[in-house]
Amino acid sequence: MTTTTKEPRASKVRPVKRPDGFATIATTTSPGYNAPQKVGRRLWLPMFAMALMGWGVGFALALVEAGTDRGDLATLQDLGHLVPAFMFIGFAGVFSAITFTIARILGSFRKGGGDVQELSGAEVHTLAMPPTAKIMLALMMMGMMVMIAGIVVNIVAAASFDGVTAADIIDSRTWAVTASALRRLGVAFFLTGITFGLGTIIEVLRFQSIRIREVADQHGHQHD
Repeated sequence: MTTTTKEPRASKVRPVKRPDGFATIATTTSPGYNAPQKVGRRLWLPMFAMALMGWGVGFALALVEAGTDRGDLATLQDLGHLVPAFMFIGFAGVFSAITFTIARILGSFRKGGGDVQELSGAEVHTLAMPPTAKIMLALMMMGMMVMIAGIVVNIVAAASFDGVTAADIIDSRTWAVTASALRRLGVAFFLTGITFGLGTIIEVLRFQSIRIREVADQHGHQHD
């Protein structure tokens, strides 16, 4: 005689209109992590490692630049582009790691809050992704693209201008200013996105504090 094991029934998802204005979804089981939170859990450490490597290479190149003869204009010109390029690879990595860490924190709140509600026997109410979280993700992607564009400009300039003529120096300087503008704009996008991420954490904490009181009021005094 053979037995078959039934697959667990998928939790039905439905939107919930709450009087306090929070946009939520209701499920019968904890929803776990959403896609951005899963990505954040996997990538925060590689991004942080990339930051450390970028800063390490940039610092080593800066030492080489400091020890280079002032008359070696071609080498100084190349290092003048490569040092900020690698340093900002580090900044891109650490800003990404911070953003992914915020996603990890939000994931912990989402899964932990859902688990508590499920164990208490209550219907699981989860805050839908707030607009601030979507803005954070969008600004992170924009910041990454713009910052990488600035880094690429630096690397291309380092490979393109090896001469020491006045025209080469002027062109190299123009590319350096362009790269600097792109890198700084990328930083602005990243930091603004991180600000929205921190605002999202505050919003989630507000909702969960209200929901905990609701669950305690509805299920906290039930006895067999």
